Amino acid sequence: MSRIGKKPVSIPSGVTATIEGGQINVKGPKGTLAMPLRDEISYTLADDGITVKPANDSKQARAFWGMQRTLVQNLVTGVSEGFTKKLLITGVGYRANSQGRKLKLQLGYSHDVDIDVPEGLTVATPDNTTVEISGSDKQKVGQLAAEIRRWRKPEPYKGKGIKYDGEYIFRKEGKKK
Repeated sequence: MSRIGKKPVSIPSGVTATIEGGQINVKGPKGTLAMPLRDEISYTLADDGITVKPANDSKQARAFWGMQRTLVQNLVTGVSEGFTKKLLITGVGYRANSQGRKLKLQLGYSHDVDIDVPEGLTVATPDNTTVEISGSDKQKVGQLAAEIRRWRKPEPYKGKGIKYDGEYIFRKEGKKK
């Protein structure tokens, strides 16, 4: 029994949701998002919000129940507030600079790393060691953050690399004489 799935997804003011044609559309101040509906789950739109329940008693329907409710919640949160990921760059000479729809990273390679920012996302660099990715689609924000982090994962000895804000890097002791 899903404890998350039992709670209806509340819809804040300024956000409208419609269920039609096998997908759910959510429109708000930050844009419009859509998600295809699963056959194993039934979705009902009411005054208190969107209720997600399993359509039958199969194991697969119960397995999808909580996840589908969370995905609907992410749609509503994305169009009302949006999502942000913050990356911190540590290392001598490592820096980032956003130029329009491109992010330029200097990460100790012989060349600069240029990353194209997908449509619907914004990348800001408040200083040259911080990258803030924001947008309404949680999956796209997380995917871009993971692709940027992949260029230099934090290493355990000095902690150099790109890490998420609040991420703990397990540090190792170097060799001794």
